[in-house]
Amino acid sequence: MEQAKVYFSDLRCQPGTSLLNKLEKLIRTAGIDQIDFDRKLVAIKMHFGEPGNLAFLRPNYAKVVADVVKSMGGVPFLTDCNTLYPGRRKNALEHLDAAYENGFSPMSTGCQIIIGDGLRGNDDVEVPVAGGEYIQTAKIGKAIMEADVIISLSHFKGHEQTGFGGAIKNLGMGCGSRRGKMEQHAEGKPRISYRRCVGCQKCSTQCAHSAISYGEDRKASIDWDKCVGCGRCIAVCNFDAIHAGSDAAMEQLSCRMAEYTKAVVDGRPQFHISLVVDVSPYCDCHEENDLPIVPDVGMFASFDPVALDQACAEACLRQPPIPGSHLDEEMHKEGFCDHHDHFINSMPVTDWKVCLAHCEKIGVGTRSYELIEVK
Repeated sequence: MEQAKVYFSDLRCQPGTSLLNKLEKLIRTAGIDQIDFDRKLVAIKMHFGEPGNLAFLRPNYAKVVADVVKSMGGVPFLTDCNTLYPGRRKNALEHLDAAYENGFSPMSTGCQIIIGDGLRGNDDVEVPVAGGEYIQTAKIGKAIMEADVIISLSHFKGHEQTGFGGAIKNLGMGCGSRRGKMEQHAEGKPRISYRRCVGCQKCSTQCAHSAISYGEDRKASIDWDKCVGCGRCIAVCNFDAIHAGSDAAMEQLSCRMAEYTKAVVDGRPQFHISLVVDVSPYCDCHEENDLPIVPDVGMFASFDPVALDQACAEACLRQPPIPGSHLDEEMHKEGFCDHHDHFINSMPVTDWKVCLAHCEKIGVGTRSYELIEVK
């Protein structure tokens, strides 16, 4: 595969020019107008931020992308899928409330917001993964798959399980429905928190395999021999009494996420944007954000999500650690082993290269790129 082009703009602004102006210039220079947007439905996939976290991308950036799409005749909408874990974004109503609380609305972004996998995270479609080694059919939010064009707008930051979260995580994990996220994250079957279970029996109405039963205390239990791990019981529990089983090994999680990304982007126009700002050590799914681990770098855009992630990662690796950050603390611990990689030094159990290597192997994109600066 030939080199991909990745376009970059720094964060310097002379009087009379804003970061929003620079973002528009970046994506237009990167060639977003090569896509036929005329009367096309365009999914702009992004993370609205868990309330309490302030590192997520501001809605102003989303408006720039939406306005560019509209200027070329497209019909954009912002989208994300519900979370697997308990929190403020586990169903569409709470998810929309969280988005509004963080400033995302049709008024602020110039387009509608649609939660991709529906009210409870069950509205998905099964998408074949060509060449998949771990996933045969990915479970992707239906609204996302019904769009004609997919654009990812990602906040590039650290992540405790995948090393960092960029375009691939935004697309692969972020576009998975609740059962899709479970398929990527968990090797085990769902588990019941008996303290939280109130015996409402709603979970059993969603189980197609009669795997859920109730004891004399009216508490639910799951027969793992019958359970297929679809996660639908998790989606319907209003009391957060059911949770996913044990986490998949890091390597498997990274490869499954790569294969979900392929399902999302395969066979339709795509474009990807990442902002390397507020590079917190943890995902924006946390209800807090920590001090960034490296200084802000800039804005990147490409038609290739793999090259984009590679370029963003390498840009971060060229930065000095921020004193007092999680990364700095890890590097000053007794017995520290220097991996010469900020993301692995920050989260030593991770290796972000696994995901990008698997992406390249199955044809999502290439890690080889040419970096083009846009002034």
